[in-house]
Amino acid sequence: MTSRNSIVEATVLRVMRPLVGLLLRHGVTYPAFAAALKGVFLDAATDELRARAMAQTDSALSLLSGVHRRDVRTLTRAPPRAAPAPRAHGAPASLAGEVVARWLSDIAWQDRRRRPRPLQRAEFDALVASVSSDVRGRAMLDELLRLGVASEGDDGIRLAAGGFAPRQGFAEMADLFAANVADHAAAASANLQGEANFLEQAMYVDRLTADSVQRLQRAAVRAWAKALPPVLSEAQACSDEDASKAGKPAKAASGQRVRFGVYFYSSEGDER
Repeated sequence: MTSRNSIVEATVLRVMRPLVGLLLRHGVTYPAFAAALKGVFLDAATDELRARAMAQTDSALSLLSGVHRRDVRTLTRAPPRAAPAPRAHGAPASLAGEVVARWLSDIAWQDRRRRPRPLQRAEFDALVASVSSDVRGRAMLDELLRLGVASEGDDGIRLAAGGFAPRQGFAEMADLFAANVADHAAAASANLQGEANFLEQAMYVDRLTADSVQRLQRAAVRAWAKALPPVLSEAQACSDEDASKAGKPAKAASGQRVRFGVYFYSSEGDER
């Protein structure tokens, strides 16, 4: 009988295949990644020991993670990495996401069909101000334009189809990739271990032509466009209600978070 740890190892290796392909395409080799992975194992081991209410000693970390005690000492006592320096201009990506979310969910910024409508400059400034008074509308517009999330024309400022999904800015796209894939993996892992029952479903069909794949992708995009607005509106209502109860400082200091998404993928050949 195959042991559970062997099943988990094979499962994670299968998940890693496309990620390793991404690493190789960008010049990250096995030795470099293996060295960096030690820190990830130690972080996970620290979380596990904390969850078990056990002492987080070098010996305990080394035993649980398999990382040599010498490396444990080196990594745990190293000074924390400096955070990336903020850009001199522009708005934070998280704040840009909040602006887009309100644009998508608040009826004040929608047309009669409850779709985000084009906004004149004064309206856009008012939208930004309704989210934060710390960033000017011009800076926010520049950021959305830079990311390819919005466009500006004779009829005003338009939100790109799909909402906050950067089409430009490699660092921003990579950050969104990490957040989405990490939370998807976390949900699936919790479900596999019986710790939760998160929504994590997918359909699978094979032996399709390229035209059929395109047809299905269009259907998936339409389904997401219908599913997002009601969930986003409910999320905005919950956020506003919780903020009014706890106050902005309390909201910023604590609380749970939620990510809800969808994906579509196709490739040639059988599933690996």
